[in-house]
Amino acid sequence: MFAPSPTTDPPLSCSVLVPGNMMEPLVDRPGPQIGRSSLGERMASCCSYRTLQAWLPILTWLPKYRLSWLQMDLIAGLTVGLTTVPQALAYAEVAGLPVQYGLYSAFMGGFIYTFLGTSKDVTLGPTAIMSLLCASYVGGDPVRAVLLTLLCGTIQTAMALLRLGFLLDFISFPVIKGFTCAAAVTIGFGQVKNVLGLKDIPHEFFLQVYYTFYRIPETRIGDVVLGLLCLYLLVMLQWMKSTLEPPSEQDTPLTRAAHSLVWGIATVRNALVVVAASFVAFSWNAFGSPVFTITGKTSQGLPPFRAPPLSETTPNGTSISFGEIVEDFGGGLAVIPFMGVLESIAIAKAFASQNDYRIDANQELFAIGLTNIMGSFVSAYPVTGSFGRTAVNSQTGVCTPAGGIVTGVVVLLSLAFLMPAFYYIPKASLAAVIICAVVPMVDYRVVIQFWRIRKLDLVPFLTTFLLSFWEVQYGIVGGVVVSGLMLLYNVARPSIKVCDHGVLVMELDSGLSFPSTEYLNTVLYTQALQASPPRSVVLDCHHVNTVDYTVVNELRDLLRQFKLRGVGLIFSGLQYSVLEVLLAADLPDLRHTASVEAALTILSGNTQ
Repeated sequence: MFAPSPTTDPPLSCSVLVPGNMMEPLVDRPGPQIGRSSLGERMASCCSYRTLQAWLPILTWLPKYRLSWLQMDLIAGLTVGLTTVPQALAYAEVAGLPVQYGLYSAFMGGFIYTFLGTSKDVTLGPTAIMSLLCASYVGGDPVRAVLLTLLCGTIQTAMALLRLGFLLDFISFPVIKGFTCAAAVTIGFGQVKNVLGLKDIPHEFFLQVYYTFYRIPETRIGDVVLGLLCLYLLVMLQWMKSTLEPPSEQDTPLTRAAHSLVWGIATVRNALVVVAASFVAFSWNAFGSPVFTITGKTSQGLPPFRAPPLSETTPNGTSISFGEIVEDFGGGLAVIPFMGVLESIAIAKAFASQNDYRIDANQELFAIGLTNIMGSFVSAYPVTGSFGRTAVNSQTGVCTPAGGIVTGVVVLLSLAFLMPAFYYIPKASLAAVIICAVVPMVDYRVVIQFWRIRKLDLVPFLTTFLLSFWEVQYGIVGGVVVSGLMLLYNVARPSIKVCDHGVLVMELDSGLSFPSTEYLNTVLYTQALQASPPRSVVLDCHHVNTVDYTVVNELRDLLRQFKLRGVGLIFSGLQYSVLEVLLAADLPDLRHTASVEAALTILSGNTQ
């Protein structure tokens, strides 16, 4: 069925026609042999316990659950919970929403993902990037944020049910990196105003930069001192954790206990710094010296479980319909669901590789979608996987997704009992938490890697990075368009290796489709038909696995032109599927061989 790859003598002269940076050659692999099954067998398969396990992964690990795992899951869940609470409060600020909405968004993912997730490490909740995207489309309106969550979840769930996860493959790594770097800069600089104690700074990035520097004389000294002190403590604790040597078997129990204490303090550093800063702010307020900008009054208690609003009434009594709100979201209904899924699946794949297990990307998509749908019933804004909290989860030794339940309970307890204490949280301390969380996202090393490995990848990276400062959606769309054009260029200009054996041998390194026909025609004309005298050609097609009608029509004309000039065109190494199409087209004077050697023998004999 598949012709073997030709083995020829060393060519007299060879060159590779590469019009730009080409894709790597594809290797032919025979497809799997799929047997026919009866309708009954397929229905039985759909209703089997294995299928149920695929949709509910908890059924895979729960029957094997051990008591020793429970201890590790409790410790990991509690640690992640203490990290989640201050981050959720801080990310709500990034989203432009009241701080309690960060906590509303932080607990549902732990419960849903326990049942539906395929990674033991991933934690779902508010993140810096999703908060920034949310701020771009909801304008600080909680009603729109909740409705956006419902719509995002619905889109993500529909994609999972329709198995459309492959669409994410069209967003390339340079685009993702360009967006995350720009988002980190935007989010980080957006918190400078809170460290300086400035108010009423515009949200647009360039205006934000201008007015932040313009209003520096209005800086509040208390916020600056507290913010810088919080930054210093967070950086030092992070450095302590990263340089901490793992305990050895020779260490004494006291040394191991000290190691665990330092590691624990460094891990929950966000919570400790925010609590300490809140205590300082409370003390100054109690003595009648409110020198810090504090969070202020927040809603108390758990959010009500109710259907998300499908319309909105403005303070002046104007009613905004569901359709008008959806129209206002515009491209956000594509950007936010896609970026949420991309972020979470990338994190899941990274930790699955690190910890030697596999994830199901489509099931991850389903878990995120259902989390957002259910989250909209408790006033959450869109969530996704968090890299920082997932790393904490993994490092703490979590054994199953059940650690998410403990994290969710910690957040619920905070909502139930600690909301009055959040009144005194200084905004400068939350800004410090956010800045420390997003700084690692600015990965300057990736630029060096692009330059060293493939310079052309800097084009979509820089396009996305620069446009994202204007509008987030423009950055992503611009990067995807540039990546798509580069991909289409590779399709339209395939790499063709030309070797001279007295007869020209042209080896195609990819499939033939209608965008590449003009280029193939040009190469054959310039190298063979317009040469003096005209040259015969062997077209080595063992890499070609598909052709379309446009290609067949062009080949018909090429065969005619070769015949008119008294030279030959022979196809070698045709795959069965391609040969079947060419034979069905009934091309006149079509000649094909199993190998290049056989074609060279035929053409050499004709020449003699």
